Amino acid sequence: MAADTTDIDDIREQARRWLADDPDPASRDELTAVLDALPSSAPDLADRFAGPLTFGTAGLRGPLRAGPNGMNLAVVTRAAAGLVDWLAAQGGTGPLVIGYDARHGSRQFAERTAQVATGAGRPALLLPRPLPTPVLAYAVRQLGAVAGVMVTASHNPPQDNGYKVYLGAELGGELGAGAQIVPPADAGIEAAIRAVGPLTEVPLGVPGQVLGDDLVASYVERATAVIDPDGPRDLTVAYTPLHGVGAAVLTAAFARAGFPVPGVVPDQAEPDPAFPTVSFPNPEEPGAVDRLIALADSTGADLAIANDPDADRCAVVVRDGRDGWRMLRGDEVGVLLADHLMRRGVTGLYATTIVSSSLLRAMCAARGLSYDETLTGFKWIVRAGGGSAPLVFGYEEALGYCVAPQHVRDKDGITAALTVAELAAGLKEQGRTLTDRLDELAAEFGVHHTDQLSVRVDDLRLIADAMARIRADTPTTLLGQPVDSVRDLLPESDVVILRTAAARVVIRPSGTEPKLKAYLEVVEPVAGGDVAAARARAAAAIARLRADVATALGI
Repeated sequence: MAADTTDIDDIREQARRWLADDPDPASRDELTAVLDALPSSAPDLADRFAGPLTFGTAGLRGPLRAGPNGMNLAVVTRAAAGLVDWLAAQGGTGPLVIGYDARHGSRQFAERTAQVATGAGRPALLLPRPLPTPVLAYAVRQLGAVAGVMVTASHNPPQDNGYKVYLGAELGGELGAGAQIVPPADAGIEAAIRAVGPLTEVPLGVPGQVLGDDLVASYVERATAVIDPDGPRDLTVAYTPLHGVGAAVLTAAFARAGFPVPGVVPDQAEPDPAFPTVSFPNPEEPGAVDRLIALADSTGADLAIANDPDADRCAVVVRDGRDGWRMLRGDEVGVLLADHLMRRGVTGLYATTIVSSSLLRAMCAARGLSYDETLTGFKWIVRAGGGSAPLVFGYEEALGYCVAPQHVRDKDGITAALTVAELAAGLKEQGRTLTDRLDELAAEFGVHHTDQLSVRVDDLRLIADAMARIRADTPTTLLGQPVDSVRDLLPESDVVILRTAAARVVIRPSGTEPKLKAYLEVVEPVAGGDVAAARARAAAAIARLRADVATALGI
């Protein structure tokens, strides 16, 4: 008990020091209330001071709350000061451009970042309103910025927010111009953040220059140039931004491209940080697109599209039989987009990640195109090949697609939606659908059935235990076949890859959520052109593989 009391006293003292330096009265009141509730609030207080949010390759992301282990004005001020100091130490010139979504605190965090930049003598350019992440990534390149900051938690729960950093060409190089940071920049920025002194000594300047809508118009114009200006446009689309910031930009892009403006789910059309109609603001989560499907049904839509809240991801929902709908997997959309670009004669490097389907590799091999496979995340995809060939397309199975790296060097849910619409309209003119094209690819390359075993935890130790278990007691067979390849990517990445003659399993902790993920793939040949039979065999095999992997992980 004495030790517990000592711990509480130590944390109480940390909290008092934090209060003395916290620039936000609301945050100070929140933390004071926690202190006043001691000892019953001890677990909450300890969690808030368990350690600072780590500035990694995804930047910062965490719950909105007072204390170092949360997103708040003090943490953002320190992060901005460290970033600005690091940019100066690298000799980076040019402005810092800042974007933000519509989550709680996003605008305040963006404006504070601008004040820190101008206080250090660096121009700050603020996007004109809450906008999609790809607009910020575009702006970094378009405006010749030294770096960009996007305040967003993407598809995390409503109580979260985040802080992503992009570098311009000067510090990011040709491949990293307008892309998210990678090592060693993340460690350098983290060290600079830790070196920031008292926040009361961080100079704050003017709010920065608020950019005009001409930047957004420029993004839309460039986005529509991604597709053929003379292609078919007869397509009815239902759409939802899931209470995020995508609707205005996506509908403007569709209109400029000559498509009918998509119908938007009415009660999800406007940005709302509470995300009131979904239990989790991620189109992949069960029930998230129920309203979208209802709209598609009622309007006789050919296709349904969802963006995640910051519109860098794109989900595609298609008719499945006479009355049903199903969401295409990210791997399915990825290979559809790649195949479409290939058929349009787009040559260069096609890339995906180690957790995505192996079908793209097979397509590139058969068609004589360059291919590369990277670690998970678009920060790696856009650097694929190391410059050996120009990247023309990249995707990851988590609904992220880069169809125009010269436009946005990151995943972009707006241009992906336009390109899907172009493909769907062309197939519709032929009396065919996206699923028909998928069957064509299966007949040529075999059924590549992918799935995911994903376990959300409250205690991160469970993830570490499962990873240790799979390393210590690696299965020797899966689906009754010998495991003929085991790759452990430590220390570079916490990933284990298992392969048999017809299956692959990639196991890793999520980089953004408290989840353990196992990515599953079964390849089933198509005999006699019977794609449906091959799909049925693959579905049965993937169900058995899921059970095998769950047993091996002990979950």
